[in-house]
Amino acid sequence: MDWIRLGFSPPNSPNLTPNYMNPSELNQYITDPFVQLGEKVITSVRGIFSVKTNNLIRQSDYFSRDLSWLQFNYRVLDQAKAQHRNLFERMRFLAITASNFDEFFMIRVGSLYNYLDYNKVRVDYSGLREKPFKATLLAECQAFYRSQYTTFQQELQPMFADHGLSIAKIEDLTEQERESAFLYFKKTIYPMLTPMLLDAYHTFPVIVSKAMTVGVITQNKEDSKNPRRLTLVQVPQNLPRFYVVERQEEVLFLPIEQIVVWQIDKLFRNVEIISVDVFRTMRNGDISIEEADDTDSDFVEEVKRKLSGRRTGRVVRVEIGAEHNPYLLKTLKERWDLEADNFFITPSLIDFTGLNQIVSHKDFQSEIPPMPAPIRPLSESNEASNKDLFETLKQRDLLLHHPYNSLEPLLHLLEAAAEDPHVLSIKMTIYRTARESRIINALQRAAENGKHVSVLFEVKARFDEENNIREAKRLQKAGCFVIYGVGALKTHCKMMLIVRKDEDRVTRYVHLSSGNYNEVTSRFYTDISLITTNDIYANDVSEFFNVITGHSLPDQYHYLITAPRELRNGLVKLIRQEAENATQGKPAGIIIKVNSLEDKETIDELYKASQAGVRIQLIVRGICCLRPGRKGLSENITVRSIVGDYLEHARIYYFHNGGQPKVYGGSADMMNRSFDRRIESLFLIADPRLQGECINMLLFNIKDTANSYILTEEGEYNKCNPKEGEEPFNTHKEFYQLVSEAQVEHVRADQLFA
Repeated sequence: MDWIRLGFSPPNSPNLTPNYMNPSELNQYITDPFVQLGEKVITSVRGIFSVKTNNLIRQSDYFSRDLSWLQFNYRVLDQAKAQHRNLFERMRFLAITASNFDEFFMIRVGSLYNYLDYNKVRVDYSGLREKPFKATLLAECQAFYRSQYTTFQQELQPMFADHGLSIAKIEDLTEQERESAFLYFKKTIYPMLTPMLLDAYHTFPVIVSKAMTVGVITQNKEDSKNPRRLTLVQVPQNLPRFYVVERQEEVLFLPIEQIVVWQIDKLFRNVEIISVDVFRTMRNGDISIEEADDTDSDFVEEVKRKLSGRRTGRVVRVEIGAEHNPYLLKTLKERWDLEADNFFITPSLIDFTGLNQIVSHKDFQSEIPPMPAPIRPLSESNEASNKDLFETLKQRDLLLHHPYNSLEPLLHLLEAAAEDPHVLSIKMTIYRTARESRIINALQRAAENGKHVSVLFEVKARFDEENNIREAKRLQKAGCFVIYGVGALKTHCKMMLIVRKDEDRVTRYVHLSSGNYNEVTSRFYTDISLITTNDIYANDVSEFFNVITGHSLPDQYHYLITAPRELRNGLVKLIRQEAENATQGKPAGIIIKVNSLEDKETIDELYKASQAGVRIQLIVRGICCLRPGRKGLSENITVRSIVGDYLEHARIYYFHNGGQPKVYGGSADMMNRSFDRRIESLFLIADPRLQGECINMLLFNIKDTANSYILTEEGEYNKCNPKEGEEPFNTHKEFYQLVSEAQVEHVRADQLFA
């Protein structure tokens, strides 16, 4: 932790009370002018942390969800700093941090303002109320923002010249290149620009979220009452982020807003331009969607209406250049009801998500290392690839571990089912899917071939709402029975049921997964999925579909644990059983791999299990509100996060169960929303062979020393390094070396918890 930045003495200092440094005192420790300016923005308004705030954060048994998320984005930023990666890989990770940060402001900071703006009570896990938590959170956001720019300016940009690229300015162009840029402005940009004047006769324009905007202050000396005017010009969002100039030895990327600023006088004739500044806004995108009482079409229209509101929600962040006009800042601050810490001072390029255009440029595409070819699933027999998949699955279950195993077996199964005259019906839940999806095409083809196709298409999947509505309507037109979600709940579970009639029997093919039905993300998200014809799974899934597509209450499931009905209670019961075993002196242990851990009730149960002597290892990629290693509370709990080449997305729950392990996979994280506001499912891994594979996955995660970070009691993540003389164990590479079931390490509990 940067103790000076937070206003504290370093950890070894005997004095750990806030110093309340003023900007000039802080600057003796900070030499970067950009960082100094950022500190002035924060410290000029308030002390960074009060004694009470700091004590509440330290004393709480839980970490703040939002502050924990920021720590996750620092781990992603670490990938942009990693020396073993090339420039283009590092730029790609920096772009990911920027995209993550944008979404964080739209959703989490936006949600916080829903409380602030309407005077609603909100108490963070750290014990802070809305206003002090907002001050704390935005101070941390400011610090992260500066870390991004430090990484870009000091580590990445100096490497540009050696790789034949630059982010250019107008003055860097030759006369001929300027002429081409001017023609681009004249023919493409200029017709799309609309100056929006702010005065008593014009309403304040709506600046779309994520839009780049040029603020122009002009002066008309003949108007003595209002000589100074502010006009806003929104830069078109549907144009490439950069205008590209290709030279023989170099590619120049000119930010499009610089072209607008360069030619801004074409929009302002016969007036004096005082200043021209570029800024970028971020609006509250935390929309809540209630199901309409009438028909599905009404519900879809409600979703569309809410989406339009996302584009015009209250402003929660403004990025602006360091040399901005104070009058512009003052106007934006007053109009949008913002404070100093909502403004993020930018020293150079605004919006690092645009770096993706550089990475994907044809001259540099080869710089991103290709992904290894997928390997054959361990559970697939040597003869299986030469057989009809329908027949193979009657003999044995298939466990897929993505991206190490391809999604092709599932795609082949679904595409074959669409054409197979023996297939009667297909039922499926879809949360997110790829554009131009083979899965959607197969479902459409199945319906056109006369099969009964039922699809629960979750149109409330955040930021995929419009795509999902479009694809759902496409399936409806083909004759599919489409359900647009279930009430106020989000359907987040991933499952499919294919019913096929052979000559002598009906066989049901079930697919259950932790990941989305998305061919694109399956290549870089780690997930597990199960394809089976086991009747116990099939009965459970059939019952589940009857519940979510009809109006029935489920009987007890055998291999599924579902939310919102029983998931939290089911996990609590499993945790308590381990605690009871430990109390009785029996071996006990829990390993849980999830994306996020936030639910206080299950955290408390893990604390109690730790106090009973249960050894607990948590593998939590992102948010973790549990505080590990606290004496008398969580001494037997360790938490690690794996961040590397792939996005860790699988959920696996292991309970030692007195030597007869219970292992579950599925869609659910340990979050309030997963337990209470979503339709989720965990599925038991019943086949001992497949259970062994899942345990081996957990073991590889625990052994990882290349991508792992260990969470401390203080809330810091320390990079895990190999022991001296040992090679790093990289879980994202080691899984590609597993080519047979014989290589799976069937370990004992004491080895797992060593």
